Amino acid sequence: MAKVAFLGLGVMGYPMAGHLQKAGHDVTVYNRTAAKAEKWAGEFGGSHAPTPRAAAEGAEFVMACVGNDDDLRSVVLGDDGALAGMASGAIFVDHTTVSAAVTRELYAAAKDKGVGFVDAPVSGGQAGAENGQLGIMCGGDEGTYAAAEPVMEVYAKACKRLGESGAGQLTKMVNQICIAGLLQGLSEGLHFGEKAGLDVKAVVEVISQGAAGSWQMANRYETMVDDHFNHGFAVDWMRKDLDICLRTAEENGASLPVTALVDQFYKDVQNMGGGRWDTSSLFKRLRNIP
Repeated sequence: MAKVAFLGLGVMGYPMAGHLQKAGHDVTVYNRTAAKAEKWAGEFGGSHAPTPRAAAEGAEFVMACVGNDDDLRSVVLGDDGALAGMASGAIFVDHTTVSAAVTRELYAAAKDKGVGFVDAPVSGGQAGAENGQLGIMCGGDEGTYAAAEPVMEVYAKACKRLGESGAGQLTKMVNQICIAGLLQGLSEGLHFGEKAGLDVKAVVEVISQGAAGSWQMANRYETMVDDHFNHGFAVDWMRKDLDICLRTAEENGASLPVTALVDQFYKDVQNMGGGRWDTSSLFKRLRNIP
């Protein structure tokens, strides 16, 4: 068992840190809102610290799951950042979905201090975090990844190194691109079925057994038809991720016409007041079109 720090106790980080503590690791948490860190410590029995640096001092592994590039820099760099408290040989594991550029920047900063750095964004949403069933896409040095993998496996359904620093974030971009297209296709299919006067739930029971089937269809079609959109990853966060995808595509020359279009559809959902609705709310947008 290891001494671990966990930075960021949002809907993902809170249960992920809990899994580590329940598995027997000695976990110290940090959260920008201290009350949440105190609540976590009371629930799981670990410790909490006032700064990322204080949480990271003496830790063999420091895990982070925060909001965006700037949030990540703020918990890693500076006098109160985690790197300032980490000893040579320790490993920083970043579960945030951020740009590959900031990942490589922080990898270099960590390497200068003798600290390992793994970019390890996750997929599976809040339910995956709570159930310890996340997909974890990793980039970084082979030896660093091999040392961190057993710790991550506490909350992983699948965990794999895809290449050097940044490869994990690039793989997460592939993940989000695929999800965006799948959800728009599913939304259009359900919308067409409703307009055609079909029993949409009965239709899905049949087509889900064939080539049209997907995780999104199996897990979201009923809530979509029932107009419930409080299940998982929010539109605001999806737009943040798709912005990263589209900016990276401009750099590497990839063509993402469907992703760019679906991003604008999510903007429509935000304008409907649905920024905190889950990503399947693309269907609600179609229902609202006259």
